[in-house]
Amino acid sequence: MNCRFCNTPLSQVFLDLGTAPPSNSFLKPDELNGPEVYYPLKLFVCPDCFLVQVDEVKRSSEIFSSEYVYFSSFSRTWLAHAKAYVEATCPRLGLDKDSLVIEIASNDGYLLQYVRALGVPALGIEPTASTAAAAREKDVETLEAFFGVALAERLAAQGRRADLIVGNNVLAHVPDINDFVGGLRIALAEGGLINMEFPHLYRLVESSQFDTVYHEHFSYLSLGTVRRVFAANGLRVFDVEELPTHGGSLRIHARAEGDPLALETPRLAEVLRLETAAGMQTPAYYQGFQDRVERIKAELLGFLAEQTLARKKVAAYGAAAKGNTLLNFCGVRPGQVAFVCDASPHKQGLFLPGSRIPVRHPDAIREEKPDFVLILPWNIKDEIKTQLAFIREWGGRFVPTDTMAIEG
Repeated sequence: MNCRFCNTPLSQVFLDLGTAPPSNSFLKPDELNGPEVYYPLKLFVCPDCFLVQVDEVKRSSEIFSSEYVYFSSFSRTWLAHAKAYVEATCPRLGLDKDSLVIEIASNDGYLLQYVRALGVPALGIEPTASTAAAAREKDVETLEAFFGVALAERLAAQGRRADLIVGNNVLAHVPDINDFVGGLRIALAEGGLINMEFPHLYRLVESSQFDTVYHEHFSYLSLGTVRRVFAANGLRVFDVEELPTHGGSLRIHARAEGDPLALETPRLAEVLRLETAAGMQTPAYYQGFQDRVERIKAELLGFLAEQTLARKKVAAYGAAAKGNTLLNFCGVRPGQVAFVCDASPHKQGLFLPGSRIPVRHPDAIREEKPDFVLILPWNIKDEIKTQLAFIREWGGRFVPTDTMAIEG
């Protein structure tokens, strides 16, 4: 394969997780006797631009289908993050009833509902029918489509260029990154601002966050590489914020090349220095990661084997994509983890892809009284521990999968 940004041939493997079904392809009960399709989950690093990427083994239109089950609004932590961003950004930019905010991958309207509450016009662009329908129920105008140059040109022809374009955890999800970023430039109004959030590749490597790798994440991004992609498409990344979300994310600020407001900040220089000092623009930085991942696999399987021998019950919380990557890479099955609970009714009653562990309502934790609860979406572990604090009534203990440390 060739690099999806610069077309350089790829040969250096960064991480090989074997094969797995797509992490959000949950199974219905009547599908348990049928086969699942497994795809390679292998990451390469580009020797030129250092974009880390997975091959498009399953088309994005098949991943983000009408069966898509991830709804952003079921995380209180994520809702609070979105609300705080909107309430700080819209007034700072002076947005009003004559402005337009476009969010790409707007999911169920989790963010744009707060834009609408401020009286600012908003348009969501979301390819999955299920989440788009949920957004419309919140009175958020939503265009059911994939974003790129063609759609941006259509919107521009209608006079719908945005004063603010928002994209949370979408830049990594696009197979054609040049078409996507090129579309941002076209959809941006004169003097407009682009904010994109994405997990920082530096944090993935430094904290061994391999479970954030799955088929719908086509790219794994450093600030240096993102600046290069944006510059190639007429946009200047001039500022960046480091965020705690998803184990460590970046929020970039970009404007059109030549915009007098696109003045590079000390924060941008600081993160670029961090990446350079770590060696992220060298092939050596991406070597040896596989060994670290294999050790984490051994730790999880060792813990589960110990609890099985001791006749202890292990359950899990959070039917998240990252949990499916972890469970499938480690080969975990229902005999080792009895069930997983999730607050989303769209997942309850289904089975995890690959591992086929049943997904139940959170009430099952209180009913079954497991000895241990694996926290699969470790990025919101504090929220989950507060929600499930009652497990201490019977001596239950938490095990966040980012540390595998048993907590009382």
